[in-house]
Amino acid sequence: MKRSGEDRPGRIKSRRAYTGKVISLDVDTVRFPDGSVGELEMVRHPGASAVVPFLSDPAGGDPQVLLIRQYRYAAEGYLYEIPAGRLNPEENPRDCALRELKEETGCSAEHVDELFTMYTTPGFTDEKIHLFMATGLTSGETKHEADEFLELQPMPLSRALQMIQAGEIQDSKTALGLLFAAGFRASR
Repeated sequence: MKRSGEDRPGRIKSRRAYTGKVISLDVDTVRFPDGSVGELEMVRHPGASAVVPFLSDPAGGDPQVLLIRQYRYAAEGYLYEIPAGRLNPEENPRDCALRELKEETGCSAEHVDELFTMYTTPGFTDEKIHLFMATGLTSGETKHEADEFLELQPMPLSRALQMIQAGEIQDSKTALGLLFAAGFRASR
């Protein structure tokens, strides 16, 4: 049975409840796949990019990756992460990844390859993170934001993978980015 435009799943209307520096909160009236209607609170986010930086050739032996250990208030402590940040209006995700790599680690990359794009938590936010892999890094100066408290943590990829397995890396974009790079890109 074909549905008319009026009874297809999706947003019927939306009301902005909050607008902040990083996110906005909408209350959406939604038609669900079974035809019922309800309200959902949706966190709106402009999206972000993240990058798995390789300090050595990812195809050679046990390559070195560059992680950051960053204080995160929401996590009540420090997390191991790959460099990442919010997209500026109209910014290309690849350019964002390069900008964040430079700001957070001081490094520039000779090569940047797209890995994939993921939803962070689609149950309540539309945030997407575009993940990349960077190689051919050259060091430079960092440019941290006022609320960024981080230190660089170079390590062998095998150590980072062990940290995921042991639950020491708890940031989802970092775990997934490292696993994806290790499984689908580093061995090629």
